[in-house]
Amino acid sequence: MKAPKVYLDTSIFNLALDDKNPDKRDLTRQFFAAVKSGKYEAFISDIVMLEINEAPSEIAAGLKRIITEVNPEELIAEREVYELARKYVEMGIIPARYEDDALHIAVASVNNLDLIISWNFEHIVKYKTKTEVIGVNAIAGYKSIEIYSPQEVV
Repeated sequence: MKAPKVYLDTSIFNLALDDKNPDKRDLTRQFFAAVKSGKYEAFISDIVMLEINEAPSEIAAGLKRIITEVNPEELIAEREVYELARKYVEMGIIPARYEDDALHIAVASVNNLDLIISWNFEHIVKYKTKTEVIGVNAIAGYKSIEIYSPQEVV
């Protein structure tokens, strides 16, 4: 069976370093071990890298080190991604001021990935987002995408 293609948003890498949340940190590291073992084929986007580059340099260095270890393929958000993200915002799925969250979902959808793995329970890993993204994707001609936290897939 082919490994599911998973999109990793910035929250995943942040929690891998978060000693204030040892349970989530450890689950994230277990998930990364599954990626390294070939259970999942991992992807990030240039949006993830832009967010990481906006972090303080010592934090960004740690996040980049983890990305190097996990070795996900980087996808580039092109016009089609921005158009789909705009639909998520226009439909009220993601608030406009959190457009990057819409972009993460859109990158995964446009690139035909299977799953999004995130610790972002505010805008991404929540029932409303999961169900409404399926509807918008269907109308826009994209397949359904599953959205989970690492805890749900480890």
